[in-house]
Amino acid sequence: MFSKVLVANRGEIAVRVMRACEELGVRTVAVYSEADKHAGHVRYADEAYNIGPARAADSYLDHEAVLDAARKADADAIHPGYGFLAENAEFARKVEESSVKWIGPSADAMERLGEKTKARALMQRADVPVVPGTTEPVESAEEVKEIADEYGYPVAIKAEGGGGGRGLKVVRSEDEVEEQLETAQREGEAYFGNASVYVEKYLEAPRHIEVQILADEHGNVRHLGERDCSLQRRHQKVIEEAPSPALDADLREEIGEAARRGVKEAGYTNAGTVEFLVEDGNFYFMEVNTRIQVEHTVTEEVTGLDIVKWQLRVAAGEELDFEQDDVEIEGHAMEFRINAENAANDFAPATGTLETYDPAGGIGVRIDDAVRQGDEIGGDYDSMIAKLIVAASDREECLARSERALAEFEIEGFHTIVPFHRLMLTDETFRAGEHTTKYLDEELDPERIERAVEKWGTVGTAASEEDGEVTEREFTVEVNGKRFEVSLEERGAPAIPAAGGSGNSQRASRPPQATADDGGEEVVVEGDGETVTAEMQGTILSVEVDEGDEIAAGDVLCVLEAMKMENDVVSERGGTVTQVLVSEGESVDMGDPLVVLE
Repeated sequence: MFSKVLVANRGEIAVRVMRACEELGVRTVAVYSEADKHAGHVRYADEAYNIGPARAADSYLDHEAVLDAARKADADAIHPGYGFLAENAEFARKVEESSVKWIGPSADAMERLGEKTKARALMQRADVPVVPGTTEPVESAEEVKEIADEYGYPVAIKAEGGGGGRGLKVVRSEDEVEEQLETAQREGEAYFGNASVYVEKYLEAPRHIEVQILADEHGNVRHLGERDCSLQRRHQKVIEEAPSPALDADLREEIGEAARRGVKEAGYTNAGTVEFLVEDGNFYFMEVNTRIQVEHTVTEEVTGLDIVKWQLRVAAGEELDFEQDDVEIEGHAMEFRINAENAANDFAPATGTLETYDPAGGIGVRIDDAVRQGDEIGGDYDSMIAKLIVAASDREECLARSERALAEFEIEGFHTIVPFHRLMLTDETFRAGEHTTKYLDEELDPERIERAVEKWGTVGTAASEEDGEVTEREFTVEVNGKRFEVSLEERGAPAIPAAGGSGNSQRASRPPQATADDGGEEVVVEGDGETVTAEMQGTILSVEVDEGDEIAAGDVLCVLEAMKMENDVVSERGGTVTQVLVSEGESVDMGDPLVVLE
């Protein structure tokens, strides 16, 4: 077994991996950006290294910075978690060529399965059903139209390196092809550094079923049953469960064995997930996630296996010590993603301070998190702040226990989607297990979500001035890039604002003429027109208007990506665009001016 593992990630998954390491007697190393210097994964690790500036998600994508931290820490392995570098074959190969062990599938296997067209061809060789479509990338609108003529509309244009709904565009008619192709290519390049796309028949109302697998370096492949991830909005999962309420025993066995065949054909090792779409009793391969998944927790609850520990053991050369027949699925489990989002406002990301953070407890309740009360939740990264996992003897008991746990879970300071989760536990379609991937986007009445937020939602209030008689002051010192902490307590002193605060009040009162506070170019708003500002921190994916354009109320001005979600910035009134103050790829803060209208 390894002696020290660097976790090249942040948040709850970094802490999850570190906990598994600790139980195996392995020391842990964290890496962090300036924005994360007080984050939970940094506090938890045995040692930590700064690898980048504030607000830079790219810090966690910097290959050389991560490898340099591993060398400085004398780590003998790197675990990537999920997201960031977890499915980056180039980085995996760099680790393989170094003296550090990569905890995950080989770079070659990641390349075979990471590009969707290659993965589809491989699965076909393994006799795994795939959705009808192309096994080679398409480059022109004419190619898309030819495929649509063969299979019929709608078709899906998908980014080769895509996932989580990013780079996925549904085309319902011929006149949408060019625009949707361009958008899918742009998103593929922006999110995954790969503008290649492919096309397949679009299934109208499928279930999203995925199979967890483990494979060692001795040729053993096991599946750990399936998870149902059908409750999604904009292709982003919100509640997952195991086992699926939609599969019978025969279909469950067929899908599990298909997943095993596929990863065996790929020469795959370590943990991974084979994702399928199920419709009308048929299943179709969708993609392989060559990493640990957010929702691995529900599989752990129903199998009793620690998947992250097995990742470490497999990477250390150990052999799986159980047969496929030894894997037993007992009971039922659900995972609720606790996101900092306002469900009543189209799930817009929320930021603020955790004034109250009191997670649920009791039998069958598990919390995976990396936050504590008083932490600042900014807009730099993913909106998920915690995961609530509930396990019980069967689905009915799991639903009841989940209702109790969500009612106990107290969070104040900003909006979360806890009210939405509580609504779903009263929803007849979800309770009956009859929901599909389209249910939230196309069938659920949005007014029900608004009422749920009114009933169960809390934002929080300012802390009492009487609080904080004892003020804890935390100081961070870095020596050669390595992080050290010093904490002091002082009685009777005023509280110090948390580091990395959002500064939203200052942004909200930004004057008509403003200068970027990070040393960037001056941003000048001219005239007396109406200024449209950013409602959240993020990156401009596209600008849809030019100066001089005449627009109407509801027109999209630009597309802002925040916390892995695309958000259309729309005009509330008609007018003429007099200034466009941002460009594609630019980072903006909450309150920054985007467009001026007259």
